[in-house]
Amino acid sequence: MWKRMIIMLLAVGIVLGAIFVFEWVLVPIFKKQVLAQFANPPQTVSTTVAAEQEWQPELKAIGTLRAMRGADLSPQVGGTVSAIHFDSGADVKAGDLLIELSSADDLAKLNSLKAQAELARITYERDQRQLQAQAVSKQVVDTDEQNYRSFQAQVAQQQATLDYKMIRAPFAGRLGIRQVDVGQYLAPGTVVVTLQSLDPIFVDFTLPQQDLSQISVGQKVNVRVDTYPGKDFAGTIAAVNSKVDTATRNVQVRATIANPERRLLPGMFATVTIDVGSQRKYVTLPQTAVTYNPFGSTVFLVDHKGKDAKGQDQLVARQVFVTTGDTRGDQVAVVKGINPGDTVVTAGQIKLRNGSPLHIDNSVQPTDNPNPHPTEG
Repeated sequence: MWKRMIIMLLAVGIVLGAIFVFEWVLVPIFKKQVLAQFANPPQTVSTTVAAEQEWQPELKAIGTLRAMRGADLSPQVGGTVSAIHFDSGADVKAGDLLIELSSADDLAKLNSLKAQAELARITYERDQRQLQAQAVSKQVVDTDEQNYRSFQAQVAQQQATLDYKMIRAPFAGRLGIRQVDVGQYLAPGTVVVTLQSLDPIFVDFTLPQQDLSQISVGQKVNVRVDTYPGKDFAGTIAAVNSKVDTATRNVQVRATIANPERRLLPGMFATVTIDVGSQRKYVTLPQTAVTYNPFGSTVFLVDHKGKDAKGQDQLVARQVFVTTGDTRGDQVAVVKGINPGDTVVTAGQIKLRNGSPLHIDNSVQPTDNPNPHPTEG
């Protein structure tokens, strides 16, 4: 009996000892190994070394191209189109005849009035001679003069009506697409074709009122349109509006651009850049490196934390606040918070926090072009 009890006590002791060893020795060691392996693994990021660059301060605006002179041509009187003297897209000179409306009745009436005016002139001159011989009274001569001048006015009026049937180019430029055909009846005001003067051409844009002190008439501007990627069109500021829009606090600005090849057309969307001030040096980063938050802008720097057991560098993330300035293409200027030579995380920072171990892979880098050009995919 005693032997059996001793054996049972020994078995219970062994079981309790095994539980103690597993719970208080093996489990903590296992947890530490698991946490060390999985709790905070290295995060893969891409980085860049911050460096200073020459930066030309500039103003940017969105504008619209506008013809120096532009008009939608239409008749002042109604009539049927009898002849068309232009081709769509043709260049014309001022005064060129573009469209004729039927005018046979008007021409006949004009000839009739001219004949009556001629008769009135003859009568007036004859009665003037008769007055000198005292064969007619002064009243008769005055009546003759009034009739003559009346017919002259009617001839001029009819000639103007006839001229209205001839639509001419009011200035030199390029025609658009013809909107009418021969035989079509046109009511007054019906647009027949557009005429645009393309060289030079205007670009209209707006700037905030705080930028007014940095611009002046005659200042150089650079214009780009997405129709011609990479092509710059030089111009000069021609006028600044005399008032600021009270709704937006913006002021309208107009610049003139030489357009000898007529590649720029009215209505095009344009990006306008104006260089202001002298060049300055800024620490620049790709815009993807900066995280913008309500409490401030931040970036992650890469710190070295010595060597690990394998002799490899231990890299950790450190978050710092920065003050950013203007942007230029894919870059942003950092006014405060970064020094030249600092290694900055440019991608992958969304998963980082202070002290996160890092694995750097710079095989793919975000764009960092100060003057990017759009490409067609």
